[in-house]
Amino acid sequence: MPELPEVEITRRGIEPFVIGQQITSIVVRESRMRWPVPESLARIVPGLMVQKVRRRAKYLIIELGKGSLIIHLGMSGSLRVLETQTPPRPHDHIDIVFGNQILRLRDPRRFGCVLWQSGEAEEHPLLRNLGIEPLGPEFCGEYLYRATRHRKVAIKQFLMNQSVVVGVGNIYASESLFRAAIKPTKQAGRLSRAGCDALAGEVVNTLQDSLRAGGSTLRDFVQSNGDSGYFQLQTFVYGRAGMECRKCSTPIRELRQGQRSTFYCPTCQK
Repeated sequence: MPELPEVEITRRGIEPFVIGQQITSIVVRESRMRWPVPESLARIVPGLMVQKVRRRAKYLIIELGKGSLIIHLGMSGSLRVLETQTPPRPHDHIDIVFGNQILRLRDPRRFGCVLWQSGEAEEHPLLRNLGIEPLGPEFCGEYLYRATRHRKVAIKQFLMNQSVVVGVGNIYASESLFRAAIKPTKQAGRLSRAGCDALAGEVVNTLQDSLRAGGSTLRDFVQSNGDSGYFQLQTFVYGRAGMECRKCSTPIRELRQGQRSTFYCPTCQK
């Protein structure tokens, strides 16, 4: 599913086209998303001007003055800037229309959402209790060390806890732990201060590397211009079960954690 880098790349892609633009209409072809698309959008949104496009965790926030559109790409969604006359394809569920161009949400599995929040977006229940941003100034080894004390949960599952740090999904948690030489099943509370410093640094490095690579395209993700990302071509462990480790040639192993696949090298990660 689109994770933090893919959502941030989407934000950067659509921002130049919609900032300062007035929404003329919204077209909802399918309202049965993860949460129903509010019927009131067609009444509230037209006439409002986009003031800012930002990201919080894996959510896109389009600020419109008196409120915000909150968009999540779900498991398979993408958001593209197209000309208004571009005919919709199957799974093209929502168009936000700006005169002669549209912002089109495509979501084959319909796990995404488009919601409305009056006033401050962060007051929405989906955003209210989120943790800190991994690419923000608060995220560091000291923060991770304090947060992990006395925690018995496996470090990979801890790293994916959105109330601790946001947006580090399955791909980037596995990759960050490999780069930091930490076994994904290790108890979070047993990480040393040095281990927390290394892990925090590699989370940042991994996310930034993915941003430079255009994100990861595993199934349906495309950038706002239709391009695919290619970070998945340079992963060390994710999706490489049975293949040789790029560092030591030991076969990469796969296990299940919290109903998700985890990939790791038994030699490099301790």
